[in-house]
Amino acid sequence: MTAITLEPLDLAALLCSRVCHDVISPVGAIVNALEVLEEDDPSMKEFALDLIKKSARNASARLQFARLAFGAAGSAGAMIDLGDAGNVANGFLNDEKLSLDWEAPRALLPKNQVKLVLNLLVLATQAIPRGGKITCRTTVTGEQGTFRITATGSHARIPAHVEDLIAGRSESGAIDAHAVQPVYTGMVARAAGMAIAFSIEGDTVSISADQA
Repeated sequence: MTAITLEPLDLAALLCSRVCHDVISPVGAIVNALEVLEEDDPSMKEFALDLIKKSARNASARLQFARLAFGAAGSAGAMIDLGDAGNVANGFLNDEKLSLDWEAPRALLPKNQVKLVLNLLVLATQAIPRGGKITCRTTVTGEQGTFRITATGSHARIPAHVEDLIAGRSESGAIDAHAVQPVYTGMVARAAGMAIAFSIEGDTVSISADQA
């Protein structure tokens, strides 16, 4: 494995691609539904309006999650309420395939710790590609959080190369948009002074994040 070399502009571009990938599907559904409404077919109007409402909520939830997980989230040294993080995580993850059980006290943590747990939740979804249940438990001591995430579902697996990518390594030293999520998660973990570990037992993948 080779240390990943990533220019700041390349990182920004890859993260933008990642966010756009999440948002383009519900936005595309809204466009399609509007086209159906233009046809003035009474039998399809209710279906199109329901699709617009559902897709608009979906797009909003994805953007709110991205704003907290990838955005600046205030100035340097800012604190983020775990309750707010739980709200955006539930809005982003709970759907027909996934359910999230968020267990955290109502407490303020440094922004990089909160960004870390949200990014780890994204990796947890990749561990159960056919859907399932994700549980996230957070304990807080002072301004230090520890995170325990489990992802349970059919065909669970630790995402390929995720531990190397989190550590900032890849086979060639380069990455694409598919690999930017774990690479960015590793950057956030190091900024937060935390270490990440993965394990698997049966259909459950466990992810822990502790103070390094």
